[in-house]
Amino acid sequence: MPSRRSKNEYLPLPSVPPTHSDRPTEQEGPIDRSTTPLSTPLLRQVSDPLSTIFKTSLIMVILTLALVWLGFALPFSSCGQSGNQMIDAPGQNHIFASSSTSTVNSTSSSNYSLTSAVLRPSPNPSTVYLSNQVPSPPSPLNASYHNYSPRWHKAHIKAAAYLSNWTIEEKVALTTGLGWEQGRCLGNIGEIPTRNFSGLCAMDSPLGIRLTDFNSAFPAGINVASTFDKDLMYARGYAMGQEFKGKGAHIHLGPMTNMYRVPAGGRAWEGFGGDPYLAGWATEMTVRGVQDAGVQACVKHFIGNEQERNRTTSTSQLDDRTFREIYSHPFLRAIQADVASVMCSYNLLNGSWACQNSEILNGVLKTDFGFQGYVMSDWNAQHSGVLSANSGMDMTMPGDIEQKSLTSYWGRNLTEAVKNGSVTENRLDDMTQRIMAAYFLLGQNEEYPPVSFDSARPRAEANNSHVDVRDDHWKLIQHIGASSTVLLKNVNQTLPLNKPRSISLIGSDLAPAIRGPNGIVDRGGVDGTLAIGWGSGTANFPYLVDPLQAISVQARHDGTTLEWWLNDFDTGSAAYWATGTEVAIVGINADSGEAYITYDGNEGDRNNLTAWHNGDELVKAVAGANNNTIVVVHSVGPITMEEWIDHPNVTAVLWAGLPGQESGNALVDVLYGAYNPSGRLPYTIAKSRDDYSADIEYVNSSSPEHPEVVYAEGLDIDYRWFLSKNITPRYEFGYGLSYTTFELSNLHIWEDEEDQAQGGDEGDWNDSMKGDPQDGGWSKRQSEANDTASLAAPSESATQSSSTVSDTDIASATLNATTTTSSGSITYTNSAASPSSTPDVNTTSTLSNGSTRGPLPAKLGSFTTKWLHEPRWTVSVDVTNTGPLNGCEIPQLYLSFPPDAGEPPKVLRDFARINLWPEETQTVTFELSRYDVSIWDVVKQKWAIPKGEFGVEVGRSSMDENSVRTQWCFRGC
Repeated sequence: MPSRRSKNEYLPLPSVPPTHSDRPTEQEGPIDRSTTPLSTPLLRQVSDPLSTIFKTSLIMVILTLALVWLGFALPFSSCGQSGNQMIDAPGQNHIFASSSTSTVNSTSSSNYSLTSAVLRPSPNPSTVYLSNQVPSPPSPLNASYHNYSPRWHKAHIKAAAYLSNWTIEEKVALTTGLGWEQGRCLGNIGEIPTRNFSGLCAMDSPLGIRLTDFNSAFPAGINVASTFDKDLMYARGYAMGQEFKGKGAHIHLGPMTNMYRVPAGGRAWEGFGGDPYLAGWATEMTVRGVQDAGVQACVKHFIGNEQERNRTTSTSQLDDRTFREIYSHPFLRAIQADVASVMCSYNLLNGSWACQNSEILNGVLKTDFGFQGYVMSDWNAQHSGVLSANSGMDMTMPGDIEQKSLTSYWGRNLTEAVKNGSVTENRLDDMTQRIMAAYFLLGQNEEYPPVSFDSARPRAEANNSHVDVRDDHWKLIQHIGASSTVLLKNVNQTLPLNKPRSISLIGSDLAPAIRGPNGIVDRGGVDGTLAIGWGSGTANFPYLVDPLQAISVQARHDGTTLEWWLNDFDTGSAAYWATGTEVAIVGINADSGEAYITYDGNEGDRNNLTAWHNGDELVKAVAGANNNTIVVVHSVGPITMEEWIDHPNVTAVLWAGLPGQESGNALVDVLYGAYNPSGRLPYTIAKSRDDYSADIEYVNSSSPEHPEVVYAEGLDIDYRWFLSKNITPRYEFGYGLSYTTFELSNLHIWEDEEDQAQGGDEGDWNDSMKGDPQDGGWSKRQSEANDTASLAAPSESATQSSSTVSDTDIASATLNATTTTSSGSITYTNSAASPSSTPDVNTTSTLSNGSTRGPLPAKLGSFTTKWLHEPRWTVSVDVTNTGPLNGCEIPQLYLSFPPDAGEPPKVLRDFARINLWPEETQTVTFELSRYDVSIWDVVKQKWAIPKGEFGVEVGRSSMDENSVRTQWCFRGC
């Protein structure tokens, strides 16, 4: 049989100039001269019918070309003439509605319809905001930062130097993707040969590079969260970064860090669970790993994208405090890790599209968090031109309004908007400098590998080099798979197995797929064992080790006989083959994914929380026939298991989640005791679906046009809800058993001596000067700027631009290119690198249409100031292995706030994973900052430590009755 390569012809890339969106679409291909009309003789007096047809045709062609031009130009021209004509009315970008309002006004003017972007505005929902008269926060230009980062500082200086004399058209090309499938990657910024810039390649997914070959398929994000192991979180990120870089991809579209708010959420498995601190740690360590490998991380989806149903039309109704304490926290941790990019989401937030919501982009990300990278749209999540630019979005992906339309809200339209003043050139400079600073931050200008694949044309051999980037990452994948497996039940030490004489394997989830591991596009369905969910968050398997294969190898080694039955719906035969064997292992699963794929009626989100493919009946049938039944669950999230979990013959349950390509090997490691299970649940498994705090809003997106997803539970997400409502779950967040036993003792807490000597806290802060003894690097940045300027500035003019770097030499862009002022300091194009003079507290942006927050602060990033996040208190606890085996324990630190603080009964603040030999004791320490013990004061708009006594607790889960506890006052009692 001929190889697949020998029978495939080269498919050329579309011939699209890198600045294709800067001019109207041209007809592709040669002109058919046979249809070109001949000229009419000049002396002809009688109208020829053919001539009339030709004239009519010519008029139609002209009209068509005019409409094509309008498709490019008018989405901007029509909304960019004045601020009063922008899509969202002033005041409607304030993200937090008053508690008394939740209705949608579908009559307010908003975003232009994609199909008729020029002709009519489509309705946009709006809520009643705190004030309808307060303008949107401006883009923060020319400011300094609390969270001074030398790496960002140098990257922005390089970017400013490199971009110093680019034309407007060239800068616009840097912000606008080429369009869907108009390049080799899922997202493409075109090359700019005149500037020696080769372009940018953005690729999914959060668990491995997508749509390529010779790559790894890593465990899903939810599994790495289940390890509660910060080192493994980092190692996975680093290994994925290596593979992205090896393939030539500059931007890793991940991690995904939306919260596991609803158990049926379709893409929740891509993220890190139901607690913001667990998700925050996993997000930060993933970002650090990916970027240490030299690849830009793009954390997503900002914000309120916790369900798939109606994700492109729904409005997430989220209050201020919940937004701050729960949903934005993982993004804050990403920014503290110097993440290069943030992706804005499809949905609306409190009535305003996330990708043109100035409050969350300019206000939260760029002002409060001090984010110095760029904001990228989700694919086709842009709804406007001028408004999205002025509201803080910096890059549009994939670039076209609709996929393959070759029309863009930006491109030539952004060029015109800058030239007519609708978008200032300072703002365009800000956008481009943020993009290039991320590029320089990761050193991608230095010998970065070229793109070696074609995601849109994988069978075009000339476009695909088949570079093998896997290395030995299978070892890490298998390790994470084993570490993330949660032992939920183990009666009378059923596990680990010890050379059983006979085993029956029941259920298709233990078997290989009939169509192979990649036989279903984007894994959009269940065929054989489940190792990852479906959608854009997937990758091609290089192979998939299923449980049947791995257990067969172990059985051969142990002399065990194997029987199997893989038909899930023939429970009679399943019971027959389970009868008489020493052990029966039943495999069940539940799947979900992204909304563009519907499988068995599930539109991304799951329709129910039961096991798929008759799983409950299968377990009951086998348990009725074999008194030593072990259940293995591969699932994207919680399932209800009340029909069989208490069956006396169900002796053990292993929750394997989505372990990636080494699924079977990782399972065997735990089944047979080569790895002592240490995984913990990153979410709560309830006894009933009705016990959860929230569920999917299953409504038809056409009525209402913008359905509301109301986050009515507020802070009570996941285990917090169960504690608040005194609901007993089946298995709580943080739960997991081991083959050995542990004991916690000697819990202590103390205040840092230096902080204690300085006196107590007043309780609230995060204005620009409060509690910040340092200047956030301002003096250092000013000094560096002056030194650089004195070296590079021409003596004859202190106000002219100069550069010792060629504007086409991207590899050697250095700190030497400067623009000097009369004071000798450098003037930068944007806020991310400006060390000019300290801005006055009343300074407003050059996009000065006002701010919902009042004047811009003197420094950005008050949420990341050292004073707020530095360790202030230390908690220690002793952990002892009291059992017979080596194993890993995961002590978890929880705080109980004073009753008047309005917090849930208990909240996670940190965790650790330690390995102990029998009878070994180790002291584990946790550090707490002011931020960790604060709440968001909605009235004062500051972080505040509540007065009163806190409960401090370390346990093995969120509801561990044997946890160790103490009390502490962080701010007076």
